[in-house]
Amino acid sequence: MTEGVDRNTRTIEGSVVTDFTDRMSYGGYLDLETLLSAQRPLSDPEHHDELLFIIQHQTTELWLKLVLHELSAACGFLRDGQLARALKCIARVKHIQKTLTEQWSVLATLTPAEYAQFRGVLGNSSGFQSAQYRAVEFTLGNKNAGMLRVFEADPSAHALVKAALEAPSLYDEFLRMLARAGYRIPTEVLDRDVTKAWTFTPELVPIFVEVYADPQTHWTAYETCEELVDLEDNFHLWRFRHLKTVERIIGFKTGTGGSSGVPFLQRALELTFFPELFAVRTEIGS
Repeated sequence: MTEGVDRNTRTIEGSVVTDFTDRMSYGGYLDLETLLSAQRPLSDPEHHDELLFIIQHQTTELWLKLVLHELSAACGFLRDGQLARALKCIARVKHIQKTLTEQWSVLATLTPAEYAQFRGVLGNSSGFQSAQYRAVEFTLGNKNAGMLRVFEADPSAHALVKAALEAPSLYDEFLRMLARAGYRIPTEVLDRDVTKAWTFTPELVPIFVEVYADPQTHWTAYETCEELVDLEDNFHLWRFRHLKTVERIIGFKTGTGGSSGVPFLQRALELTFFPELFAVRTEIGS
């Protein structure tokens, strides 16, 4: 080693901008002053692990914001007949879903004893009250007008969820696209009340049997069906990891928002977005 030369220090290149007196900086573009000041633990004295709990849920909300952005765009692209662009949005959502699922492993490092020391400061706040999560569910078809009551005290959240309730779901837009392409989608499906939760429609299964029986002829529909199945699979994995993380940390205690906790989350695993796309699997090869 040459004497006097520190090989473990990287020299800043002369072209690197270091004066941000009147230039846009990284922190300025991302508004990090606002973002990093949004973590305000309420425990007194402040419990070490409350910051983990806050950041876990705040980052989830940021990802949900992007999921909504992409799903909204995908619906618009399907409506406009731009399937390739819709599938690009769905592909991005699938990657976000994987990140959200893996993120539960970080919260799972919180032990029951640690959480018990600051759980009381949450009051009645609960993930059940996430407007963005509810809007994602509604956009995928699990609609429930009764949920609007939860957001009446927050006009902007109420407006977000109400808009998702009243808009056609991703599945609605896909089925309308299929109808425009000549598939025999029943009129009652195309004209249905989109504020209602999607329910299994057996008349659609023969249409998807036709698609799956000859993927090459129906490749566009076939590929989209499989992308939607991926979305649902990923969503169920997220729900399952949520359930197991809650069970690991609080057992079978009731939720802070008043739900039954783990049993409530278990029932959510029974919900489905695209039931005909799973029912068709029973028919293939029969």
